[in-house]
Amino acid sequence: MARYRGPVCKFSRREGEDLELKSGMKNFDAKCKSKTPLGMGHGARPSGKPSDYQLHLRAKQKLRRYYGVLERQFRNYYRKAASGRTDTGESLLQLLEARLDNVVYRIGLGVTRAAARQMVAHGQVLVDGQRVDIPSYQVRPGQLVTLSEAARAHSRVKEAVAHAEMRELSRDWLDVNLKEFSGKVVSAPTIHDLMHLFDVSLVVEYYSK
Repeated sequence: MARYRGPVCKFSRREGEDLELKSGMKNFDAKCKSKTPLGMGHGARPSGKPSDYQLHLRAKQKLRRYYGVLERQFRNYYRKAASGRTDTGESLLQLLEARLDNVVYRIGLGVTRAAARQMVAHGQVLVDGQRVDIPSYQVRPGQLVTLSEAARAHSRVKEAVAHAEMRELSRDWLDVNLKEFSGKVVSAPTIHDLMHLFDVSLVVEYYSK
C-alpha cells in the first residue's frame, strides 16, 4: 500500500491551517503554526498576488492532503466524479468521505486518518462483520463498520475513543456507538460543512484545463 511516510506538519503550515494530520491531542498552534510558514524563511518575502494556476494547485493539494491520498489516486477520484451526472466537486468530496479509512476516523476510532488507515490495512476493521483491509473501500449506506475484538484493546484506540467527543467531527450521516466501537452509515456522506473548508470549484478548474 503506497502512502506518504514523511513529516506532515509542513502540509498544515503550507496551507496555514490544521488539516487534521496530527493527533487531535496535539496542539496545532504549538506544533505547526508557530513555525515560520513554508516559503517565508531566510528573509523571503511574499511574491505578490498568486497566479490562477497557483490558486488551483493549492486548492487541489489542500484537499488531497486532508484525506491523505496520493496524486494518482486523487486524479482517479476526480475522473470518477466528473463522469457522473451530479456536480463534480460535490461528488469528489462524497467519494473521499466514503473511504473506509475516513469513515473509521469520522466515527472516532482513529486519532488521525493515517492511524485509521493503518488499522484498516492491518485487518482490524470489519464491514458488516467481514474483515476489509482496503483503506479506499467505498462504504455504502446501510453498512456497519466496527473494530475487531483485538483492536478494541489497543491503547491508541482507547485514546481516540476517549477524545472523540471533544473533536469536531462531521458525522451526521453516521449512527455512532463508541461503546460498541462501531458506526453505521445511514446515508450518503453529507458535505455541507466541508464546503467552507475547500473551494472545490478551483480543484475542478485545475483538472479541467
